[in-house]
Order: sequence, then structure tokens, then C-alpha cells
Amino acid sequence: MNSREVEISVTEMKGIRIGQVENARAGTGCTVLVCPEGMHAGVDIRGGGPASRETPLLNPLMAAREIHAVVLAGGSAFGLGAANGVMDYLEQQGIGYDVGVTRVPLVVQSDIFDLTVGDCFVRPDAAMGYAAAKAAMECPNYRDGNFGAGCGATVGKIAGMDTCMKSGIGSFALRLGELEVGALVVVNALGDVVDRKTGKQLAGLLTEDRSALRSTAEYMKAGAAVADNKFTGNTTLAVVMTNAGLDKAQLCKIAGMAQDGYAMSIRPVHTSADGDSIYAVSLGDLRADMDLVGTLAAEVVSEAIVRAVMSAKSAFGYPAASDLRESM
Repeated sequence: MNSREVEISVTEMKGIRIGQVENARAGTGCTVLVCPEGMHAGVDIRGGGPASRETPLLNPLMAAREIHAVVLAGGSAFGLGAANGVMDYLEQQGIGYDVGVTRVPLVVQSDIFDLTVGDCFVRPDAAMGYAAAKAAMECPNYRDGNFGAGCGATVGKIAGMDTCMKSGIGSFALRLGELEVGALVVVNALGDVVDRKTGKQLAGLLTEDRSALRSTAEYMKAGAAVADNKFTGNTTLAVVMTNAGLDKAQLCKIAGMAQDGYAMSIRPVHTSADGDSIYAVSLGDLRADMDLVGTLAAEVVSEAIVRAVMSAKSAFGYPAASDLRESM
């Protein structure tokens, strides 16, 4: 950070409320970001297998100008029903587009694959989505780590689940003058997580005895991974937030630039076995340079990825970076 940049919490950003619910036994959960007044939003999808709902709304050619909530959840495609509960709660609060007979909240959602972590038959559903939206509006409870959609997140899965590590959800935000840019990231990647400043690997593929880290890229180069045995249950999800006044087309560009943050901290990234997606939302009307916002977006996404793995705790038999560092 330069001398003008100040780190802030994403929970300090005005106009958005964040609620989380998880089932720690089953290893899944959801994180809901609600903007009662509506927010402009864009998306950029680089992965080969995203599980998403209502994403076409964010195409600049679509009529909808604003959405009211973003849901990040586990459960893969099974978990997409969580948005039903979010919509039910928001409708009860009078949030959404007025269509005469009721209000229709516009809710987009993307899910990670966490079915191999805990109980594969327990997934985020309408009840969990409702509870997370209620928490967002009535008692915001965002925390980094094994919470919400990060409950069942793991990394370093090129060789399967026996040598992967526990990850989670992480956040980071900056204020530069009046401009604010922040990110939440659920890190559920095939690859490894590295510190972009030092290049040091922080989490990812473990050795066969699970005592140390090894490089996923080097594992692939050695010919150990072939197309028919590559583990495909991976997706890293992010929401970039800013108080800059941007439209859908600009936010789609911001989301694309924010993907550079994935490349800074996840290696390899954007593989055919990852469903990587980034949402970008505008929470204000501050005049700001779009390219500056995109540059900061990449930085906060990169740092949020590191926070996600460093705040995670060992669970479901998978070691976390903090525990591995203590034992080495």
C-alpha cells in the first residue's frame, strides 16, 4: 500500500449488509450480501464449470439495471435453492422491484463444490438462505475463516482430497481518498495459494505424508496429473465492492480486471477444473477512474485470498495453513 491507502473492513462499506450461516457438521454454508436500495452489478466468469443462478441479469444488454443481493454458497448446483429463501425474506421486507402485486427481489448466486468435505446430502437450501439474509439485515455477522460459504472450502486438490488443505472465506478493503474498494473471496481452488509479495506458498497441495507443501504446477509438469483423473470440484468466488458510481458494463470490466487478483495469489488458476467467477457491485455514486478501481480490485482480491487461507482452521481432517506453519 502507498501512504495514501488505508486498510478498512468490508463491514465498514456503506450500502451493503453481509450475513452468514453455516452447518459446521455437514461442511457447507452460505454468505449473503444485501443492498436494500439496489446495486449496479457486473460479473466475469473464467472457470469451466460454474454453478450459478440469474447470472444473465448482469449482462449489460439485459433490462435489469440493479440487483438486490448476491449469494455465495456451497452445495454445488444443489445449493442454488438458497436464493429462494433470500428472495422470500427480502420480499417480506418490501425489498425489490415493484410489480404492483408485490416486490420482486433480484438475487444472483454462485456456488462452490464442497460435497466431498462433510455430509454430501446436506446442502444450502431456502431455509439457510432465509436465515443468512435475515442475519444480513438484522444482525450482520460477517467473519473471515470457516464461515458461511467458506465452511467447506479447500485448496490444492490436483491429487484428490487426501492431500488438500482447508481454506475458507476472506476479505480485504482499501480506502484511497474518498474511494473505497473491497472484496470477499471464497477460496476453493484446484491450485495453491501464494503470497503475491514474496512468492511463498501458503497453502495447497500437501506431500503424501501431509507434513509439508508441494507445488501443484510442478506436480502437473511431472506428468502426475492426466485429463481423466483431474479433480474437478473447484471454484473460487469473489464479490468486489466499491463506492464508485459505475454501470453494468463498467462493472463487468472491473470484474475482469479483478481476475488478475486470482492470478496473483492462486497457481495455477482458471483451469478447466475450476469454476472461477467474480461479481463486481457499485454501492455509491463517487466519481472515480474505472481503471483505478479495477487495479485496486485486483489488489484487494489477491489479499482477500491470502486472508481466506490464513484465517481458516483445520476441519474435517484437512489441515489449515496456520496449523501447518506451527508444525513445520
